[in-house]
Amino acid sequence: MGPQDDDESIEAIHRALELGVNWIDTAAAYGFGRSEQVVGRALAGLEVRPYVFTKSSLLEGPARQVLHSLKRESILREAEASIERLGVDAIDLYQIHWPIPDVDAEEGWAAMAELKEQGLVRHIGVSNFSVEQLVRIQQIAPVETLQPQYSLVEPDAEDDVLPFAEREGIGVIVYSPMGSGLLTGRMTRERIEAMADDDWRKHNTRFREPQLSRHLALVERLQTVGDEHETTPGAVAVAWTLRNPAVDGAIVGFRRPSRSTRFSPPPASS
Repeated sequence: MGPQDDDESIEAIHRALELGVNWIDTAAAYGFGRSEQVVGRALAGLEVRPYVFTKSSLLEGPARQVLHSLKRESILREAEASIERLGVDAIDLYQIHWPIPDVDAEEGWAAMAELKEQGLVRHIGVSNFSVEQLVRIQQIAPVETLQPQYSLVEPDAEDDVLPFAEREGIGVIVYSPMGSGLLTGRMTRERIEAMADDDWRKHNTRFREPQLSRHLALVERLQTVGDEHETTPGAVAVAWTLRNPAVDGAIVGFRRPSRSTRFSPPPASS
């Protein structure tokens, strides 16, 4: 999502911990190791550290293009590299980032189970898996967590993935509950046009017409609800995902410490 200062990221993480956040979700693919290194710097020296979740299966290819691999040896190498960058003894939750290639999903999941047996990771889960893929890998080892995209602008997980996870007792952590910033209340047409060229949102269909007008109208409705409860449109959007009984947690983030107050949840009575 464009340029980001590492020191500012660390300050934002520390502010999140001050506010009571007790887990951090990252991935080796974010900056091809850079995000994990930043998280590792932020955690260094903490008396009580948060739980750390990260992901495997996306590798850096030529010209910094993403390559997919679910081969056993690749997964094992990735885990060791992530542990080193994060500066932890074991990863609290290790997840397969994408089930690509599909034919190797079972091999990748078996490698994850192997890492858990070795004690290098404490829990294992997946992200972006379909119900059919979940059924297949469950024959190898239980799926502890699932991370699907879920928000008011991407509600498709309600169709099958969330009901399946609830029936099977799989913990669900949803990502992009604010639509990658679209539902925060700060997104405007002018801001989108001014985004850095390497910010994928600038060219994404959700951020372009005709979808953009519908989404900005939705934000106005979220603002109305937020005003009633003395909170922000972004917090209302996150609360909408958490009201689903299948959802256990939602991933939110902010680039700078000063943005932290924008995502304070509504009062419990709401």
